[in-house]
Amino acid sequence: MRALMISRDVQLHDEIAAQGAARMPVLRILERRSGLRDAVERMLAEAPELVIVDASGIDADEADLLERLARQYPAAVLMLLTRGQQQDVLIRAMRAGMREVLQLPLVHKAFHEAMDRVDIQAGVTHMRDGKVLAFISCKGGSGATFLSTNFAYALAALAGCKVLLIDLHGQFGDATLYVSDQKPAMTLSDICAQISRMDGAFLASCLVHVTPDFGVLAAADDPAHKVDMQPEHMDRILAVARQHYDYIVLDVGRQIDALSLRALDSADAIYPVLQLALPDIRDGRRLLDIFRSLGYPGERLRLIVNRYEKGGRLRLADLEQALGASVMHTVPNDYLAATDSVNQGIPLLQLSRTSAVARSLADLVEQVTRRRVTESRGLFDRLFSRSDT
Repeated sequence: MRALMISRDVQLHDEIAAQGAARMPVLRILERRSGLRDAVERMLAEAPELVIVDASGIDADEADLLERLARQYPAAVLMLLTRGQQQDVLIRAMRAGMREVLQLPLVHKAFHEAMDRVDIQAGVTHMRDGKVLAFISCKGGSGATFLSTNFAYALAALAGCKVLLIDLHGQFGDATLYVSDQKPAMTLSDICAQISRMDGAFLASCLVHVTPDFGVLAAADDPAHKVDMQPEHMDRILAVARQHYDYIVLDVGRQIDALSLRALDSADAIYPVLQLALPDIRDGRRLLDIFRSLGYPGERLRLIVNRYEKGGRLRLADLEQALGASVMHTVPNDYLAATDSVNQGIPLLQLSRTSAVARSLADLVEQVTRRRVTESRGLFDRLFSRSDT
């Protein structure tokens, strides 16, 4: 959304610009004018969809210019920011068709709620209905974190989705390190401690942004803070995330606690990850029994066999018979490519795009998004095309 900002306050302009940049779609401030007269005399070449007026800088003799401004931009929504009582300005603003009035200093939650209404009035729909996909290890070392992080990256890179990954490991969570060398400024426990601030902009500000469409919310880095993380906090986080992201990928780890259980309750699909080995099968059966006792329907449980190699003594049919569930997807064993990716903290699709695992991730993206290669100009074409340099 394009906006014109009318204010003498540079800091207020920068604050609104930063909040707008975190929205989806982005609120882009085209220009700033120092006052109403300046705004009326210097019209924008590109008509704004929103005009934000800082009333604290309006002189009494300028108030009548509000109606003139409204006539210049008849399609724009007008928003007034005011300090204290400015009755004359408010009356003029109402006559000019001012739709939103906010008090200064700016309350970010109120601003975003107003912007949500403005988007609806302008015919812009940005609220999504994101799907929650949970990856959980049947046994330690199964590779669930590697798959969840790289799959989330693949969803964003190949399918053009806006993706959030949440690291739910109770301690020693390191999902961020699989795809980035950035140090998280905020973690899941930090968000829970400030849950009253939760909205789309606050959530976005807490993430490690791997790409513009893929962010990671790091796990709590201090086990002592877990006492401040309540199951209802997860409800709020996921409710906001669903509105702003196409997919929310959860790296659950292996331990099921109150927080992760609440997340699993909300998941649209659960991907237990295991290898084709007896210890994994034994632990996988226990995990599926837990899920069945919780009443999770079978269609929500989608088994992934990692590091799969054909020709072994154990077959997929043996695993499916033992678990009473079908395998949705297999990821081939490519130890060197996966290890290089993990050691460098670079997504495998970016580092080794011709590897068998990269192809498997692309295939999984197609299964989840239900987009055929021919319908999306080919996920494989985008992944494996080479440019002559």
